[in-house]
Amino acid sequence: MSHDGGMRILVVEDEPLLADAVATWLRGDAHAVDVVHDGGAALERVDVHDHDVVVLDRDLPVVHGDEVCRTLVASDSPVRVLMLTAAAEIDDRVAGLALGADDYLPKPFAFRELSARVGALGRRSRPAAPPVLQRAGIRLDPHRREVYRDGRYVPLSRKEFAVLVELLRADGAAVSAEHLLEKAWDEHADPFSHAIRMTILKLRRKLGDPPVVLTEPGVGYRIP
Repeated sequence: MSHDGGMRILVVEDEPLLADAVATWLRGDAHAVDVVHDGGAALERVDVHDHDVVVLDRDLPVVHGDEVCRTLVASDSPVRVLMLTAAAEIDDRVAGLALGADDYLPKPFAFRELSARVGALGRRSRPAAPPVLQRAGIRLDPHRREVYRDGRYVPLSRKEFAVLVELLRADGAAVSAEHLLEKAWDEHADPFSHAIRMTILKLRRKLGDPPVVLTEPGVGYRIP
């Protein structure tokens, strides 16, 4: 599995079982994954959320995958497109790439290859993160998925790790709960739930004393 967690991915696939299987696999890589089953819903969703990668089936109802791809490219969105298709002919692959897709994967495919391609596209969709994030005695290695505080290893859940990445990337600035929801949870997360607060509490407990994750009332959370 890939170690490029923390991305938000949109899976656009009209076969529900395959869509769910792809989403489940990618969530296992610690990504936040949204799923839609037609091209029209895909265009609506990309207007609402900032996705790093769109896994796009080519043969879609309502709006064809080709048109979805054209629209994304024309919008100058930084999102990367991995196009899926049942057609394995060279001409079909070339046509998909000519539309502006960043990569192409014919069906049937191995989930491990899908993970690797999504991870590679995600790295291209944003500036390279520093190999290690460090602040306030915390050392986070995003590739090894390891966290240490003052030399002590800190075991974290996927959500806790994703939240800590965002707090460290903020470089001392406050990070809103909305931003954390956007980056570490998928669209089914209830913005009024206690998920973020509970995750922050667990993160504080695991990182130990003195407390390092501060709450800025009405603003969010930060690591000074």
